[in-house]
Amino acid sequence: MKTKLFEKLKKYHFELKHLTVLFAGLIVFQLVLSIIHKTSLRNFVENSQEWYQKHSAERLANLTTTTLELLLETARMNLPVNSAGKAKIIQFFNIIFNQQKLQQNIEDICLLIERNNKVYAIDDGTILYDFIFEQKVPELQINKQHSTAVDLYLKNKSELVNNEQIINILKEKETYYTLVPFAPSGEIVGALFVKNTPDFGFIQKEIVTNYEETSVIYSALFFLGLLAMYYISTYTIKERDEAQKLLMEENERNLKKQIDHEKESLFTKRIYHTHHKAEKVMGFIKEDLRLLSNENIEEIKYRVNKYSNFISRVIYDMKWYDPPIQTIRNSAFNTNINEVIKFIVKNLFNRTAKQTGSYKVNLELDNNLPLVHINEFVIWEIVEPLIQNSIDHANVDNLQIKIITKFNPNEFISYLIIEDNGKGIAAELLEKSENGIKKLFQENVTSKGSNKSSGYGCYIAYEMAERCNWKLDALNLPNGGCQFIVTIPNQ
Repeated sequence: MKTKLFEKLKKYHFELKHLTVLFAGLIVFQLVLSIIHKTSLRNFVENSQEWYQKHSAERLANLTTTTLELLLETARMNLPVNSAGKAKIIQFFNIIFNQQKLQQNIEDICLLIERNNKVYAIDDGTILYDFIFEQKVPELQINKQHSTAVDLYLKNKSELVNNEQIINILKEKETYYTLVPFAPSGEIVGALFVKNTPDFGFIQKEIVTNYEETSVIYSALFFLGLLAMYYISTYTIKERDEAQKLLMEENERNLKKQIDHEKESLFTKRIYHTHHKAEKVMGFIKEDLRLLSNENIEEIKYRVNKYSNFISRVIYDMKWYDPPIQTIRNSAFNTNINEVIKFIVKNLFNRTAKQTGSYKVNLELDNNLPLVHINEFVIWEIVEPLIQNSIDHANVDNLQIKIITKFNPNEFISYLIIEDNGKGIAAELLEKSENGIKKLFQENVTSKGSNKSSGYGCYIAYEMAERCNWKLDALNLPNGGCQFIVTIPNQ
């Protein structure tokens, strides 16, 4: 499993741009994560602070109430008989009230006692002593100083009496108004009011500051680590790219050498393939020279001139892998295809047919065929191998070869057709290769067996037709035999 995964990963090559995107993404993700973490921490601290503030306010108010209730119970049990004892109890009451006010967060504190359907707010030890032990009613101005406490008590009195639980009201998001039931003898007679604004912002500030410092240090180390990794990775990739570049250049040089070597090898084979044609033409030249007389001198002179030009073309082709296009197609050439076909048939194939009597070539030429700007000996190199292919592969007695030329004036296209009554072309040779070319027209493909000099006739004809911007195709006829079709567009 690991081997398969490793092999799959080897297919992917990381470039410099990939690493740049990767590191940039990591940095962005780290920043986003840091912001989210910071926001979450701040929310957690704020929620914790809010809970603690409420708990602290309730705890402080409850503790103060309990202290007053215990002090009152103790005072009732040991009621003072002289002024010194009274002063001591009053002092205890004042300590309880004043000690709470000394705290930074306590803004108001008072004891709310209800008597005769009136609520009295007491924040002084003397008044509380007179109210509890001597039944003296406080002055009304004291109620005015704590009007907010009185109003809250009246609004929440029923809930306070029924539930006997602390009521804590948050206002202005920071200030807690706390009402604690006051029941010195087990019966609720009022409530202790505490206005508390607890401030724990310094704790939040310290926590967030420490986190920011840690986050900055971590992000800096993370960023430096990424930079180091980025530098090492980019350096490695550059080294790899340089090595790959050198390797590609070396492969390119080797490939060029291999292509040149293959071209030379194939070029040599093509020369060997065409040399026998030149030998055959040279034999005709010698025979014509032996038959030379006053009566046929002009005819033989014309024929020998054509033969010699063909030999020159064959020798010229030996100089090039790919002959220059201007030696093939040129506006200076005005060649009559019918005349070239007539000469090839009459002075090449019919001369051989007279000696062997094994085949006959028939012509059906269209006189309306326009001239073409193609070298006539290039046309010779196209037509001659196709006719020779019909002769070599027909394998029938009384072989009949027909050469047809047609001109379509509507499309302004000419057709050169060579067909025979032989056994036809093998089906596998008519199949197209990956590049869309039939195997018959590929190099070194033949039906003659393993003969190394075979397989170039149709290939040469196809290549020459392509350089002329012509199209060559081959097919089998329904009644037997094969047909080569050369499509010649308007030039």
